[in-house]
Amino acid sequence: MANLANTNINASVVKPNYDRSQLKTRTVHLGFGAFHRAHQALYTNEMLEKTGSDWGICEINLFGGEDLITQLREQDHLYTVAEKGADSTVVKMIGSVTESLHPNLEDQQTVLAKMAEEQVAIVSMTITEKGYCVDPSTGRLDKNNGLIKADLENPRQPNSAIGYIVEALRIRRELNLKPFTVMSCDNVQENGHVARAAVLDFANLVDQDLAGWIEANVTFPCTMVDRIVPAATSETLTEITELVGVADPCGIACEPFRQWVIEDNFVNGRPEWDVAGAEFVADVVPFEEMKLRMLNGSHSFLAYLGYLGGYQHISDTMTNESYRKAAFDMMTKAQAPTLTMPDGTDLEGYAKLLIERFSNPSLKHQTWQIAMDGSQKIPQRMGGSLRFHLKHESNFKWLALGIAGWMRYVSAVDEQGNKIDVRDPMAKQLKAIFDVHGASISVVPELLSIEAIFAADIGQNPLIIDAVCSAYQSLIKNGARATIAAL
Repeated sequence: MANLANTNINASVVKPNYDRSQLKTRTVHLGFGAFHRAHQALYTNEMLEKTGSDWGICEINLFGGEDLITQLREQDHLYTVAEKGADSTVVKMIGSVTESLHPNLEDQQTVLAKMAEEQVAIVSMTITEKGYCVDPSTGRLDKNNGLIKADLENPRQPNSAIGYIVEALRIRRELNLKPFTVMSCDNVQENGHVARAAVLDFANLVDQDLAGWIEANVTFPCTMVDRIVPAATSETLTEITELVGVADPCGIACEPFRQWVIEDNFVNGRPEWDVAGAEFVADVVPFEEMKLRMLNGSHSFLAYLGYLGGYQHISDTMTNESYRKAAFDMMTKAQAPTLTMPDGTDLEGYAKLLIERFSNPSLKHQTWQIAMDGSQKIPQRMGGSLRFHLKHESNFKWLALGIAGWMRYVSAVDEQGNKIDVRDPMAKQLKAIFDVHGASISVVPELLSIEAIFAADIGQNPLIIDAVCSAYQSLIKNGARATIAAL
């Protein structure tokens, strides 16, 4: 498609009001996925509208997504975001992207050269949990990860995001340039600390002097990001074509709600994202845990049990009063009591807002999509809460059912005997366990013994084993809907 700015788009589309020719690439972003398009790039767009600053973004996809980058270029790096409320939709054209790269369209050295440019002050990431190549049980770099092994053998030709960041920082150091801030925008607990550990571990294996320089000079702020952004489907793109007036293969739809809490820890300047509604704080962790446990934890709960119950979308699960009540109880009884929040935080109000967001029928957020990568998500979303309940001898039946739902889901066969397309980094290991046990309850202790998912104090605790076994047995015998109704 031609430059979006030069086509006859609908008058209702909100267009950028700033001079895009004045933008410089000051942020390099790894991972031009759905979430980033509807979140950080949109915040940057609105910040530019209010400040007239020059903070442009270079988008980089390291794995896949070549077509998306090509399409973005054909549109002069413009794309649209449709914010879909229950009653109305607002369409915004995003102009904050200045350029884009892909190692398969250019090469690794072009990507590295861009990251090393003097005016680049931030390298941000939405690369999902697996992109950090960290062992979830230790929080340290997984030296046996295939990408990491390859990068350690040839660090000047990296493949992983971590390898690219370390090599780009090495080049900057060699050129005597200020480093960039490394900012994770992934749904990973204390994401800045995870990024820092992975980068420093990798750098120490490559060059200890470089690692020392990174440790002394580079900052890794934690962030908490929140917006429900379903993956784009052909249905979404057709709807965006109607709303915009022309096709936009880079367009994305999302909910109206958004939140961004950022640790104010930048080594080389930052945009004024707060004018667009972001919040700069000294400590992100309480907000992060609130979101991870209450939103993401209940999202996972609904994804597994909703999929098993025959619901395609999260909003579909909310039409069942039992699911609605179970999700609210999961938030207020299983998760909220485990949090330590700043004074004045209304957790029950937050739970009600989440239920309202989950119920938005305009968002087609697939249970199958949210169910992906559960082995990476469960430790953060449920692990800390389980420890709290064990310590306080309080009720954690919702968490036990959420874990049992995941186990039933990764068996790869649904309640009607149909195959489930399980997408998970540990899919082979999980399949091997089910090949031995089948759907038998004996699978539960075996899965709980995987320490990369369940630390020993959780996975080998008799109370947890009993509770998950009981919930799993009910799912096998009665199905997800009846089990939820009985909760």
